[in-house]
Amino acid sequence: MESLLIGVFPKLPPPPSFPATSKLSILANKGSNVPIHGSESMVWNAHEKFHVGRFRRCLVNHHLKGNREKSSFRKRPDKKGLINATSGHPIESDPESYNPNNTLKPAQNAVDVFYRFSRPHTVIGTALSIISVSLLAVEKLSDISPLFLTGVLEAIVAALFMNIYIVGLNQLSDIEIDKVNKPYLPLASGEYSVGTGIMIVTSFAIMSFWLGWIVGSWPLFWALFISFILGTAYSINLPLLRWKRFAMVAAMCILAVRAVIVQLAFFLHMQTFVYGRPAVLTRPLIFATAFMSFFSVVIALFKDIPDIDGDKIFGIRSFTVRLGQKRVFWICIYLLQMAYSVALLVGAASSCLWSKFVTVMCSIPILGHIILASLLWFRAKSTDLESKDAITSFYMFIWKLFYAEYLLIPFVR
Repeated sequence: MESLLIGVFPKLPPPPSFPATSKLSILANKGSNVPIHGSESMVWNAHEKFHVGRFRRCLVNHHLKGNREKSSFRKRPDKKGLINATSGHPIESDPESYNPNNTLKPAQNAVDVFYRFSRPHTVIGTALSIISVSLLAVEKLSDISPLFLTGVLEAIVAALFMNIYIVGLNQLSDIEIDKVNKPYLPLASGEYSVGTGIMIVTSFAIMSFWLGWIVGSWPLFWALFISFILGTAYSINLPLLRWKRFAMVAAMCILAVRAVIVQLAFFLHMQTFVYGRPAVLTRPLIFATAFMSFFSVVIALFKDIPDIDGDKIFGIRSFTVRLGQKRVFWICIYLLQMAYSVALLVGAASSCLWSKFVTVMCSIPILGHIILASLLWFRAKSTDLESKDAITSFYMFIWKLFYAEYLLIPFVR
């Protein structure tokens, strides 16, 4: 115990020494029990009290220090604090670092970036168009079966893979233009590197062709192949290609894919491959192809209106650059109004009005087209053509009209 105390506490200094001839030293040397008096006694008592008090303070301080170390050990928050302590980081970190939702942020950011890269308005349009056209092949209620659902799902997945290839290749070819027109896109903003973009578009093209080949439907495979050829020629910057530089050729590419291939190929996929019926061109199919031809031309023209600045800088001779934003805007509005007028005439002349039930079914597209035409006109009149944000918002509105049309097409009989 003595050795322990000596190790913990500093060694006390010896008592003050006095001359050898003093009474104090003589009595101490002889071991006398004579009490000490006088000034020597007062000095000794004061010295003794000083060291006793110092010893007590050392014990108290040592006890308090031990308690603090124990309490800090008990209050150590969690494993993360231990890790931070051993790694040289402070134990007390930002409170947000303990939020379990923070672990989801990287995944959420990755999904958001890919979402913008895939151009979701085109993805939605492709999926809706395939479902709508597939329903045109349905002749009776029993046709909607697991076989139908499987055929539709195969077509949608393969087409969406090809859709992502096409829009991704377009972004790879337009990085510098998109830095002006669409800086929020992942390649233009730097969120994706060029290598990452190439890997994504290559992977999705391969998966699309692989799925089309595995399914074994020739209409589906040819739809994918033709879309691949036109989408590549539209965007890629090679001699005799990059057709988007030429306004008329660019419009024809979009019309061929959105209006012709989607309608004919996916209808034939359902009609011949899924149901095993002979290939026929039905009246609803012809209507859908004609109507979507108008819509595809409008989309091809309108998409360049908000991009006029970047197109001018990089020499893209779109109709908007040539004719001006206002003129192209109203050309698109009149084309769509013309398409809605034709749709109303087709609905009014429908031969299915002999049944009350079918009359109600046929009135759905008629009333729907009246409502859509009215919405289009009032929205166009209130659009500020001097605002890029307003024009971009109207372009997204046109895509919503595009979606709505595919909801009406299955009722055309």
